[in-house]
Amino acid sequence: MTTPPAPSLRPRRPAWAGRNYTLLTAAAVVTGLGNAGALIAAAFAVLEAGGDGGDVGLVAAARTLPLVAFLLIGGALADRLPRHRVMVAANSLNCASQAVFAVLVLSGEARLWQMAVLSALGGTGQAFFSPAAEGMLLSSVTGEQAARAFALFRMGMNGAQIGGAAVGGALIAVVGPGWMLAVDAAAFAIAGALRALLDVSAVARRKPGGGMLRDLREGWHEVIGRPWLWSIIVQFAIVNAVVGAAESVFGPLVAEDHLGGARPWGFALAAFGAGTVLGGLLMMRWRPRRLLLAGSLSILPLALPAAALAVPVAIPALVVVMFLVGVSVEVFGVSWMTALHQEIPEDKLSRVSAYDWFGSIAMVPVATALAGPAEEAFGRSASLWGCSALILVLTLAVLTVPDVRRLRRRATTPVVEGGPAATDAATEPVSPR
Repeated sequence: MTTPPAPSLRPRRPAWAGRNYTLLTAAAVVTGLGNAGALIAAAFAVLEAGGDGGDVGLVAAARTLPLVAFLLIGGALADRLPRHRVMVAANSLNCASQAVFAVLVLSGEARLWQMAVLSALGGTGQAFFSPAAEGMLLSSVTGEQAARAFALFRMGMNGAQIGGAAVGGALIAVVGPGWMLAVDAAAFAIAGALRALLDVSAVARRKPGGGMLRDLREGWHEVIGRPWLWSIIVQFAIVNAVVGAAESVFGPLVAEDHLGGARPWGFALAAFGAGTVLGGLLMMRWRPRRLLLAGSLSILPLALPAAALAVPVAIPALVVVMFLVGVSVEVFGVSWMTALHQEIPEDKLSRVSAYDWFGSIAMVPVATALAGPAEEAFGRSASLWGCSALILVLTLAVLTVPDVRRLRRRATTPVVEGGPAATDAATEPVSPR
C-alpha cells in the first residue's frame, strides 16, 4: 500500500502572486520598515548635531529637490533600460548614502552640509527608483486579479511604514539615530539583493529610442492624450500640496494649541495608517466596475481632516476622521494603479509613472513654505477651510471629465505597444483622447 505524500507545510502562494510580484512585495516591505524609521532618525540626527527646526527643514528639502529634479529623467531611463537594473543601482546608492550618514552620526562628526548632501543623494536614488519600481510592479501581474495584487502590495507597504515608524522611534530612543540609519542602509542592501533576483526574461526587449528628450516627449504625449490621466495628475498636484500643508504644518500647531500636544496628533496619524490597511483589505474583495469614478468619489473625504482641524474637533472625532480617510485613500490608490495597469502600454509605464510622481510631489514644498504666510494673512482656521474647499472643488471638477466617469474595469493583460488589450463583452469603450 502506497503511503500518500505528507502535505507541505509551506503556505501556497495565490496563483496571481508570481515570483516577480512576490520579490517586489517582499523588497518593498523591507525598505518600508527601514525608511519609516530613517526619516525620524535624520531629523533627530540634525537636532543632536546642534541644529534647529530650520536645519531639519533644510535637510528635508535637500532630499526633496533632487527627487523632483530627476524624476522625469528616471522615468525615461527606466523605460529605456531593464527596470530591475535601475532599481538595484538606486538601492545601492541609497544604501551607500545611508551607511555614510550612519557612520558620521555614530562618530559624532556629522555636519549639517554633510547631512544635506547625503539626503540629496538619497532623494536622487528615489527619483530613479520610483518610476522603475512602479513600472516593474504594474507589469508583474496580469488579468482580473491585478487589483487584488495591488491592494496586497499597498497593504504590505502601509503596514511596514506603520511598524517601521513605531519600531524606529523606539530604537532611536534607546540607541540613537545613528543605528537606525545603519538599519536603513542594511534594509536597502537586502532589498537590492531581492530585486536583483527578478526574472525579466519574459519582458520584450525595448526598441532603441531616439534619445532622452524624445522619450520624455513620448511619455508626455501618453499623458496629455488621456483626459482622465492628466486631469487627475493636475488634481493631485494641488490636493497633495494642501494636504501636506495641513498635516505637516497646521496639524501639529492645532494639536499643540487645542488637542493636547504631540501624542494625540500621533494617535490621529496612526489612525490614518490603520485605515489604509483596512482599505487594502477592502480592495482585495471589492472590484468596482467604474474604476476612476469609485476612486475619485473616495477622494472627497480627504477634505475632512482640514475641516476637522479648522473647527477644531475633539481628538476622538479627529481619530475617526483620519481612520475613514485612510480607508478612502486606499480605494483611490488601488483603483488608480489598476487603471494605469489596464490602459498604459507596458513600455511607457515608467515614464507615465514619473509624470504622475512629479505631479504628486512638485507642489508640496511650495505649499508647506506658504502655509506660514497664509496663516498670518488669513488666519489658521480660514487657511484650513481653504485647504478643505480646494480639495472638494478639484475633485468635483475631475468628476466632470467623461472618461473619469466612464472608464471601466476589464479583464486584460498589460497593454502591449502595437496591440490592443483583450476586453470582455461588457466593456464600455473609452476614447484615449
